[in-house]
Amino acid sequence: MAERPGRRVPGRSTTDYLGWNNAERCSLLDFDMTGFLFLVASLLVDLTVSPSPPLLADAVERQAWSEVDALLAASADVNLAQIDGMTALHWAAWHNQPDMAVRLLQHSANANAVNRYGVSPLALACQNGNTELTELLLKSGADPNTAQNGGETALMTAARTGQPGPVRLLIDHGASVNAKERSQQTAIMWAAAAGHREVVEMLIDGEADYQTPLKSGFTPFFFAVREGQTAVVDLLLDRGIDINSVMEPERRGGRNVRPGTSALLLAVENGHFELAVHLLERGADPNDQRSGFTPLHVLTWVRRPNYGDGLDGDPPPLGSGHVTSLQMVRALTDQGADVNARLKSGSSGRGKINHRGATPFLFAADTADVPLMKLLLELGADPMIPNVDHCPPLLAAAGLGTLAPGEEAGTEEEAMAAVKLLLELGADINVVDDNGETVMHGAAYKNLPQMVRLLSSCGADITIWNRENKYGWTPLRIAEGYRPGNFKPAAATIAAIQEVMRAARVEPPDRTISP
Repeated sequence: MAERPGRRVPGRSTTDYLGWNNAERCSLLDFDMTGFLFLVASLLVDLTVSPSPPLLADAVERQAWSEVDALLAASADVNLAQIDGMTALHWAAWHNQPDMAVRLLQHSANANAVNRYGVSPLALACQNGNTELTELLLKSGADPNTAQNGGETALMTAARTGQPGPVRLLIDHGASVNAKERSQQTAIMWAAAAGHREVVEMLIDGEADYQTPLKSGFTPFFFAVREGQTAVVDLLLDRGIDINSVMEPERRGGRNVRPGTSALLLAVENGHFELAVHLLERGADPNDQRSGFTPLHVLTWVRRPNYGDGLDGDPPPLGSGHVTSLQMVRALTDQGADVNARLKSGSSGRGKINHRGATPFLFAADTADVPLMKLLLELGADPMIPNVDHCPPLLAAAGLGTLAPGEEAGTEEEAMAAVKLLLELGADINVVDDNGETVMHGAAYKNLPQMVRLLSSCGADITIWNRENKYGWTPLRIAEGYRPGNFKPAAATIAAIQEVMRAARVEPPDRTISP
């Protein structure tokens, strides 16, 4: 058996091992194991006979005050920390115990001790919004600019908590009002998002920068709008923020905010309709489409978001206030919103609806939102206005524009109701847009077999719809899986299209693959 390299006994060379017999090797192993076990046993004995002294920090954590008294009387080390760096003073601050903090400081507790995360007793006092503790720690030498590992300063913590006392004390003791954490956010941004008007005002008076945006485009004003904090929004408007200013993020696409997003649009998109109405009353432009969309257009997907896991598949916003989305529509039109506003930008694509020229009504038809469609009609919407590709609302209601069947807004029943409404209004069921799309193409894109039968019964002409569109797809071909995205046949829709074809004495093509 070859000896393992690297094993040595004092006094022997490596070559000495080569001449050993098996008995000698086993004897050496037995000796080594015996020594190892003896060492372990000795350590265990040491552990049992030499317990660690009780920590003052443990006693304060448990709020075992009699034990704390005894430890202080025995001159226990007040700065001896737990394994994560928490000291007795940390726990006094955590438990909101200013009297205990006084005693600890009198015993030379370190007011600037930090745990493994960079959290100081001052940060904990600010987190609790405890003015008395904050003042005590600052007077005892705590650094007003202390920051946690991620850059969060005590002032940021206090600003987020929202109690004015600690904020005032920190500013008076020289805390930097414009310090930034690792995401470059500042104390006033946190206070604005949390809706702490008095703190925001205090920070502005302390020369906090409330106008310079982050790379994301957010400022304290836009943070307040996104969170529906009306009182802070009003304060910042009163301090000179332009109500029609827009966000211009450095990064575009994905979940980044759209360039050109105004406060009104941001409020609508986050469901803060009461705030949005307030912004309108203060002069926000109801027809602004610098982001590519007007508030009326945005409301269509706020009311009916898609279901999937894509960027547009988030659930409806929780919102705030007592104004409903339909009341928001009325408020916009009352303030001059153009109910027939047509978007100025957009592009065509396979199966897509070009946004250019699209109205809010066309968007509502696309999400099969009949209540919104009826309200827009009441307010003067023209249900026949198409986009620049001459795609009218009827094609959108039938399913055109669907890229992910089963994951987009509008059930089959809702889509059929929207189509019936438009047909009652006089829409042409045999309309063909510039891309060669028809209502039956739309039903195929959205995988709506009952819609196929409805359209056929309402007069959809097979000689018009049974043709290839601009991309070489007939409705049957689309149902068979030839569509944007993944190849995804829809058996029920294939059967429905074949059924109406045979009823019109048109034999569907045989796509059976011969062996």
